Order: sequence, then C-alpha cells, then structure tokens
Amino acid sequence: MNKTQEIERSIIKTYRKDIWHNFIKGLQDYQMINEGDNVMVCISGGKDSFLLAKCIQELERHGKVHFTAHYVCMNPGYNEFNRQFIEDNAKLLGIPLEIFETNIFDAVSSGDFKNPCYFCAKMRRGYLYKQAKQLGCNKIALGHHMDDVIETTLLSMFYGAEVKTMMPKLHSENWDGVELIRPLFKVREEAIIRWRDGNDLTFINCACRFTEGCSLINDGTSKRKVVKEFIKKMKKDNPNIEHNIFVAMENVNLDCVIRYKKDGIEHSFLDEYDL
Repeated sequence: MNKTQEIERSIIKTYRKDIWHNFIKGLQDYQMINEGDNVMVCISGGKDSFLLAKCIQELERHGKVHFTAHYVCMNPGYNEFNRQFIEDNAKLLGIPLEIFETNIFDAVSSGDFKNPCYFCAKMRRGYLYKQAKQLGCNKIALGHHMDDVIETTLLSMFYGAEVKTMMPKLHSENWDGVELIRPLFKVREEAIIRWRDGNDLTFINCACRFTEGCSLINDGTSKRKVVKEFIKKMKKDNPNIEHNIFVAMENVNLDCVIRYKKDGIEHSFLDEYDL
C-alpha cells in the first residue's frame, strides 16, 4: 500500500467516525449532492480543502449517487513556493488538480482598498462562479467545517449585531443554476487536524502575498481568532458550548424572537401579539 492509499484508507477506517461519517451525514441531512450533479471542488491548498477533495473523490468512486467532480485550484497570484507546494500535495494525495490563473493579488495590491481582504474574497468568489460555469458545473464545493459555522454565528452576533449563520448550501444570486455547498459542514476542525498529523501531512495555512510570513503558521489577530479564543475560554465552563451553538441555529424559537427578516421583509412579534 503506497502513501496515497494509506491516506485514503485512514479517512474511511481510522477517522471513519469523526470524518467520513460526519461528511456523509452532512451530505444527506442537507441534500448537497444529487444524481447527475457536476461538482467543482475548490482547493485553496489548506488542510480543509484537501480533505474535502479526498472525501469527494472517495464518494465519486464508491458512492451510490453518480456524479462528476472537477478538482480546481484558482491561482490568485501565489508565489512559486506556495504554488509548487499545492501541486506537490495534490500529487501526493492523488488528486487530478486543475489550476486556472487570475490576477487577483495584482488587482488588489494596485487598488486603494480600505479592506483589501474583503475585495480579494469577493473577486475570488466571482472567478470561482465563472470557472464553474465554464466547466458546466452546477455546484461549487467549499471546505468550510463545523468550527467555521460556529465561529461565523458568533461573529455575526458580536460584530454584526444580527443572528445568522453560515449555511450548508445556498443558491447563487448572480449565477443562475449554480449552488454553493459545504460538505464538511458537520466535521470538526480537530478531526481534520488529527487526520493531517496522523498522516504526517503539511499544508499551507495562508498563501496571501500580503502576509507571506504566515504561509505555514497562523499569527494573525483577526476577529475570527478572537472568537476562537472566546470559545476556548467558554469551553472550560461548558464542554458542550460548541455543540450547543451549532444546534441552536437548527432550533430557533420564533415565538421568542422580537424581530426577524424573511425574504428581505421584516417581521415583528407585535404583528400577531393581539390576534
């Protein structure tokens, strides 16, 4: 058994409960991949997207639902080291990587943006949808995991003053016929880290040209990192804190919500209070 086969086997054997089972459960619970789908699997170079690619690949080979997958990496302007690192990992993992070129980093660096990360992310998303259309894909798979969902929920509350979460799938507002799906929605980040370390793998953590120093480590001070630290502190008092936050977004009691929006229309508890 070669290295690639060992890595593949570990997903369905060693980490079957924490990774494979939760991957399949997420797909089934939220009906993410259906018969005849053409899925563009987005690979950024990090641990999450590479694990996603391997799970999709295993499902494509042996699953009961027949679909097609393209394993795509968008190059926004990586330096040579990071690009080669991604290509080498794809080869090691046995992933038929398709790389397409963009000038996103150049465009962002030449502009006067107060929030370059926002515009970079927006441009990336646009290029991904365009590439999906060119490949004839009706779905785009991203590698967000359960911890991303939990943190996004708190970020929305703490810094956005609204209650909303990262959705397991959603229709594109600007690209007809294309859906975005998150197959690792129910997989915990700690399980992904165990899979990575258990197979002695190394992935890039940040390939942004403007933060070259974090290519292999995360030394940022983002709001997401603040939320991570907050959750870690809360977990000492309540070990179930992360699970509870995640489940809370599937257990919303509208009888105890003052105001909420549905399809852009605002509703209030007063609308039916005296009825």
